[in-house]
Amino acid sequence: MKKFLILLMAFIMLLSLSACSNGEQPTNPSEISNEKTELTMGYQTDPEGLDPQRTAAASTFVVTNNIYDTLIGVTQGWEITPRLAEKWDISEDGMEVTFKIREDVFFQNGRQLKSSDVEFSFNRLKDEESPKARDYANIKKIEIIDDYNIKFVTEKLDVELLKNFAYPWAAIVPEEEVANLKTKPVGTGAFELKEWVPQQHIILERNENYYGIKPKLETVKLELIPDATSLMAGLQVGDLDIIPLTGDQVKTLKDNTDYSILAQPMNAVQIMSLNTDNKILSNEKVRQAMSMAINKDEIIEASSFGYGDKIGSHLPTTSPDYYDTNDVMEYNPERAKELLKEAGYENGFDIKLTLPKNYQIHVDAGQVIADQLSKIGIRVNIELVEWGTWVSEVYSGKKFEMTVVGHTGRLDSYAFLSRYKSDSEDYISLKTGEVDELLNKALQELDGDKRKDIYKQIQIVLASKLPAIYVQTPYTMLGMQNNVKGMNIFPIDIYDFKDVYFE
Repeated sequence: MKKFLILLMAFIMLLSLSACSNGEQPTNPSEISNEKTELTMGYQTDPEGLDPQRTAAASTFVVTNNIYDTLIGVTQGWEITPRLAEKWDISEDGMEVTFKIREDVFFQNGRQLKSSDVEFSFNRLKDEESPKARDYANIKKIEIIDDYNIKFVTEKLDVELLKNFAYPWAAIVPEEEVANLKTKPVGTGAFELKEWVPQQHIILERNENYYGIKPKLETVKLELIPDATSLMAGLQVGDLDIIPLTGDQVKTLKDNTDYSILAQPMNAVQIMSLNTDNKILSNEKVRQAMSMAINKDEIIEASSFGYGDKIGSHLPTTSPDYYDTNDVMEYNPERAKELLKEAGYENGFDIKLTLPKNYQIHVDAGQVIADQLSKIGIRVNIELVEWGTWVSEVYSGKKFEMTVVGHTGRLDSYAFLSRYKSDSEDYISLKTGEVDELLNKALQELDGDKRKDIYKQIQIVLASKLPAIYVQTPYTMLGMQNNVKGMNIFPIDIYDFKDVYFE
C-alpha cells in the first residue's frame, strides 16, 4: 500500500511537470476573480437622442455623461473638478478663462482630441440649432493658443461663467462625427455605446482607451421600465442592480439588508407658482395668508413619504448659497384668516390650480394644498392636464392662476433666481422690482462671500413677497443590491458609472 501511494504521488508530480513544460502555469487561487462586471439599471424615460448639444432632456444627459467628457466636472459636493482640462486660469477682471487640455485624450474613433475640437464644440453649442445657445451668448471670442491651450473671452462680466463648462451639454464632440451623433455617439468618455434599442434598452461598454482610470464595470445595461412596481420587482428578483425609488418604496426596502438605499436632496425645488397678473393673487396679503395656511411637513409626507426638505424661497437646501427662510412666513392658519380679512376676502374666494398629471409628486402636493387652503375659506378647483399642455399653456402661454411644479437646478444661484427680475419673461416674476438691483450686483460681484450675502438678501425678499409659495427640495432616491458600491448623486442631471463596482 505504501509503495502504491508513493507511485501515485510520483504520477501526479509527473502530470504537473508535463503541464508546466507545455507552457501552462499552475493556477494561483488568489488570482481567480469572481468580481461581477456587468451592471443593469432600470430607467423610466428614453433619451431624445445621444447628441448632448441638440437636446435639453435630462433623460439624454444621464446617459451621455458616460460617453462624452466636458472640460471640467462637478463632484457630489458641488466642487469643480478637472476632466478634459487638467487646469484653468481666470483673468483678474473675470472676463477670460484659459484651459490647459490633457494631451493623452483620444476620441472613441481613435483620433486625438485637441483645442480645435473644443473650439468647434462650443461654436456648435452657440449656434441657432442649440437649445442652450442663450447660455453661451456672452462668449464673444474663442482663441486657440496651441493644440492644448484655449481661451474664452466674454462680452461682459459673468462671475458664474466657469460653471457653464461643467454641464453635460458642454461635452466635446468630434466634427467629423456630428451628422450621426444622435444615434451613434462618439466621445472621449469612460464608456462607449454598444447598442441602443429605443423603448427597450441601452448597452454601454467600457472604453479600453479611456485616458483616466479604467472603470471596473465592463458593461452597463439600462433597461427601460416605466412602471415603478415593475422596477421594484426587477430589483427584488435580482434582474436589476439599481432602480430609481419612490418614497413608499424606500420604506419597503430600508430594513432589508439585501439592499442599500441612496437618498439625497436634489438640486431642485418644488413650488406653487402664482400668477400675480390675477387680481386676487396680486394682493401680497393674500399670498402671505395662503403661505401661512400651508403645512409643508404634511405636503412632504403625503407627496414624498417624508423624503423632502421644506424651503422658504427659490433655492434648494443643497445649494452652497441656500439660506433658511422658513421662519419668515411660518405655518399659522389663524393669522392667515386675519390676513385674508385685511385683504378684503373674509369669506374666501375661488381659484384654479392647474397640475401636470404626469408628475404624481406635484399632483399629490396640489391636492394637499387644496385641502389646507379650504380650511381658511379658499376654494381650490383642481385641473389636471397633460405635460405637453402644461408646457404650452402654463409655462409658455402663462394662462394659469396657480400651479405646482418642480424646477431643477443649475450650479449657479443666479440661474435659479433671475426669473424673479421684474422684466423677466418667465412665467413667474416679482413685478414690484425688489430684487432687480440685487440680481445685477450678484452677477458682477467677484467676491464669493459678498455674492453669497446678496443671494441671502434675495431669498429673504422672496420669502416675504411670495411671488410663489415655496414647498420643498425633493430627494433623489436609488435602490441598489447591497453589493453595488461607488454610485453617487450629483447636483446636475447625470449618472456616472466609471466609479461603480460590485463588492
